[in-house]
Order: sequence, then C-alpha cells, then structure tokens
Amino acid sequence: MLDNSDKTKYWLANSLIDLMAKNSINKITVKDIVDNCGLTRQTFYRYFKDKFDLVNWYFERIADKSFKQLSNGLSLYEGLEKKFSFIRKEKNFFIQAFLIEDCNSLINYDFQCIYKFYYDIICSKTKMDESLDFMLRLYCHGSICMTMEWLQNNLDKSDKEMAYLLIDAMPNKLKKYLVTSDK
Repeated sequence: MLDNSDKTKYWLANSLIDLMAKNSINKITVKDIVDNCGLTRQTFYRYFKDKFDLVNWYFERIADKSFKQLSNGLSLYEGLEKKFSFIRKEKNFFIQAFLIEDCNSLINYDFQCIYKFYYDIICSKTKMDESLDFMLRLYCHGSICMTMEWLQNNLDKSDKEMAYLLIDAMPNKLKKYLVTSDK
C-alpha cells in the first residue's frame, strides 16, 4: 500500500514519463511536470532536487522490482530478466533518461546502484581486492552500455536473451560470487 508521499512521487514520475513521450528530457521543465499533473512546484521540490533526481528515484523503484528481489529467492538471471522486462515496458522513459549527460544522470546512478549491489554480495563472500574491484567496475559499466545499445537497437533481443548474454559475458571471477542458482 502506497502512502500519500509515494502516491505524489508516482504522479510526478508518471507526468514526466508522459511528457518524455512527446519531448526530450532536456526540454522538459519542473513547471511542465507539475502543470501536467496538477501539482505545485513546491510539492515537487518537497520530494526531489530536480528532474534528474525524479528520474533516478523512478529508476530505484525498478531496481526494487528486479535486483533487490534476489534476496527473496530470485536468481541473478531472473532479476536481470525482470529488469529488462520493465525497461521494455518503459522504453520511451529509458531512451530519454539514458541521454542525460549530467552528474545526476541515470547512467551514473545506474552504475552506483548495480556496483553497490554486486559489491555488497561479493564482500559478503570474500575480501574485495583491487583486481576484483576493477573487474566489477568494468563489468558494471559494460552492462550499462550494452543495455543502452539494446534500447537504441529497438529492443532487438528478448528480455531472457539479454539476461543470459549479460551473465554469459560476466568474468568467471565475478560469476563465482554472483551467479549461484541461475538457470
């Protein structure tokens, strides 16, 4: 059950998504977002620093519905498949959001989220050394780039195929800690 603040945040996110279907994120203002959903700028700024913060908040909800369910018994493959399914459903949002070139960009936020997620799993099983950390960072950046390429290629691969390809491309030293009960 959503509380009022979450409902408000979703109204703002849905307003932004609606506007992104018609305009570039760079041309959308906070005023456009609040006017589109009938809220005030004051309400917007109560919850978000700027429109990029709203994009990142919405992305975090996606993470909650995919990766963070791994602790509830989902395998990494299943978590990735859910993530790609959600990205497919919100294609216009993600195409626009990945174009943001700002310090608060979705690319940077996505990297921080998946890096921390994988980092915590690895650290729960072994000591993170410099080589393993470098490999993890490289893999996280690569997986984001391949996700962006998949979007740009009009989702030419299925969600299952993308999940499989990302896991297959993972270096064995990472798989040892991250891929346990995958199919």
